[in-house]
Amino acid sequence: MNGVQLLLIIGVGIAVTSVAHRHRFEPGWVIVVLAAAASFIPGVPRLELESHLILAIVIPPLLWSATRGASVSGFGANLRPIVSLGVVLVVLTAGVLGWLSSLLLPSIGVAAAFVLGSVLAPPDTITTVSHGDEIGLPKRVTSILTGESLVNDATALTLFSIAVAAVNGEHATWTGGIGEFLRTATLGVLIGGAFAVLGLTVRKRLGNPTLETSLSLLLPFTAFLTAEEVHASGILAVVAAAFLMSANLTLDPRHQYPGGYRTRLQEEQVWRVADFLLETFVFAYIGLQLRFVLDDLADSAEPGLTRTLIAAGVLLAAAIAARLIGVFGLFGRWTLKQRMIDRRIARDPRAARVHAGRVARRRGGEPLPPPTMKENALVGWTGMRGILTLAAAAAIPEHTASGAPFPGRDAIQAIALIVTLGTLLLQGTTVGWLARRLRFDLTAEHAAAEELRTEGHRIVAEAAAAPAPDVDASFEAQRLALGRAVMERRITEELARELIEDIDLRQAARHTNPADSH
Repeated sequence: MNGVQLLLIIGVGIAVTSVAHRHRFEPGWVIVVLAAAASFIPGVPRLELESHLILAIVIPPLLWSATRGASVSGFGANLRPIVSLGVVLVVLTAGVLGWLSSLLLPSIGVAAAFVLGSVLAPPDTITTVSHGDEIGLPKRVTSILTGESLVNDATALTLFSIAVAAVNGEHATWTGGIGEFLRTATLGVLIGGAFAVLGLTVRKRLGNPTLETSLSLLLPFTAFLTAEEVHASGILAVVAAAFLMSANLTLDPRHQYPGGYRTRLQEEQVWRVADFLLETFVFAYIGLQLRFVLDDLADSAEPGLTRTLIAAGVLLAAAIAARLIGVFGLFGRWTLKQRMIDRRIARDPRAARVHAGRVARRRGGEPLPPPTMKENALVGWTGMRGILTLAAAAAIPEHTASGAPFPGRDAIQAIALIVTLGTLLLQGTTVGWLARRLRFDLTAEHAAAEELRTEGHRIVAEAAAAPAPDVDASFEAQRLALGRAVMERRITEELARELIEDIDLRQAARHTNPADSH
């Protein structure tokens, strides 16, 4: 790939994204469709990039950016559904799709079939969340999908690494695979936690927004590559580090420092630009591979173009069905268990006292009830595949450890693209319609949010009115008051971050125009 091609991709991506936003289309799938169509233009060259660079360059910063705005309390409150979707359902989906792939494409072998299953397993729920207000998603659905997006990528890519290793003859047994999954996941989280502590320690000592922002851009790559070097989960290392750093830098008084507001404002814009550039590149890159992948399949005897296209259609339907069945199955079991508890409490007063004692001992208080049938339907339909599926498919090595061509690589990449396009067109364009048809009553939710917002503004106003040695100290007191309010559960993390960004902007404006005290 040369520089001119890369500049053309980014330039066209800017134009396409502008038009897509104007017409309320998702830019990602518009770019990948147009890039796939452009690949058939005579004379368009095939873009080449080392497969291992895709995951190492693209995925760490995208995951870091997605994790930065995640809510620790929202994640904890919805831990059960998040783990159900982000771990259990991804593993089951990868298994089902891998098994189907082995039947549909026997020539690629069982191990390569499970590589395809792991590539197709994780949905891109963060894209849905980014349009949550526009679509009309209930707050709880948004929290579940956000938490799932942080976990399912790590689960799928860990499975992907295990499956690729199996193609190379490593960890080929179920026992070895499960043990490797637990080892890589645990070690990845520990490495991520270590980098978070290091980042928090170094950041406040730099004293320069440019250096601090540079550190935030460096950390995801460093955590990822360090974890991968010791054969741990680089994805979980990135998620754990971003999660811990984001929460502590925003809300923990111990990690507040003078001038931090400048870095937060700068980082927000830098990461938005990085997200756009990386997503545009990956969607365009994989789309531009379509003609060449299909040509390679047409020239090959096995699995061949026709069989691959049939397999893609079957796996597309299976991926959608697996998501729906899995959501209703996992959450339905939870609903049945809750109903049994409710009936037991209604029959026996002693059971009510036992349940109340368990709730009192639980630090999180009363657990959330199971998702409703409407919430299940909406969560089940948010199974669009996206950038991780495309990036993982592009990251499959061309050759195995023995030097032989990776079995079914072209077929896997073609199927990943077709399934991604299919889910984006079938589900991505209809999820908003479904949310409206389900007619969620968000009146109480909006009223509660408005009450919280009023409380948040009151907390800020009280802190601003308190005596302070200077204006900067007043702004700092306002942020610290919001952090305490989150710890006391008087307001949510999301609202605190929103109000802190407003405080940061007012403080920056104050220093830009010292005559304006507001």
